[in-house]
Amino acid sequence: MYIDPNTGGIIFQVLAIAFTAFSGVILVFSGRIKMFIAKLRRKNRERDEEE
Repeated sequence: MYIDPNTGGIIFQVLAIAFTAFSGVILVFSGRIKMFIAKLRRKNRERDEEE
């Protein structure tokens, strides 16, 4: 089986783009993610106080 020497470079480029896209999504939705986590923590705290 022959693997082209430049395959590693292509794989690196694809992984770099995927990482950049993932970081961008996290950055864009960071406010909503924080609100969602705060809401979950608030619900858990209220549930614990009721018990």
